[in-house]
Amino acid sequence: MDYKRLIIRGISYSQTQSGAYALLLEDEETNVKLPVVIGNFEAQSISLGLEKDIHPPRPLTHDLFTKFVTSVNYTLSSVVIYQIIDGVFFSNIIFKNIFDGQELILDARTSDAVAMAVRFDAPIYTTEQVLSEAGILLELDEPATIEEDFDLVNEGDLANLPLEDLHKLLEEAVKDEDFDAALELQQEIKRRNKKID
Repeated sequence: MDYKRLIIRGISYSQTQSGAYALLLEDEETNVKLPVVIGNFEAQSISLGLEKDIHPPRPLTHDLFTKFVTSVNYTLSSVVIYQIIDGVFFSNIIFKNIFDGQELILDARTSDAVAMAVRFDAPIYTTEQVLSEAGILLELDEPATIEEDFDLVNEGDLANLPLEDLHKLLEEAVKDEDFDAALELQQEIKRRNKKID
């Protein structure tokens, strides 16, 4: 299968879900962004994994599992986000034995898979289908001119906006790292596109 490599663009606090964060992944080639809602603990663990100089006084769960994996002569070779169902991402962690190359594939929550990948400096991949279903394309050359319509997004009343305005609001939401609004806008756009089809 043809996988698309993702890079981590950042983690931001969710403005609508208390205690939740948005992990922003990006396709290397197309710059399509893939926002994944994650919990507080996973956001902290990914951040610590990215900051190689910071070590907590006691190992976190992902650090402990990393130590176990290396102790049994395996390495984490890659993570694949292979599916999204009802807004939930499904991922596999692919481990490889360092002596005989035998692979071990484990199902994992995407947040845990990414937290492990950063500890092994392993690549993160996804499928074209996941990118098309959940990805957000941000075009930076086109300035957003309808910022006042963000009130409608916050109120959840998107039915009155033209499709063109929804696309502009989506770009602005991604620029502002408001991924909750971006997901809501994207769902409304997809709902309308299904009606057209």
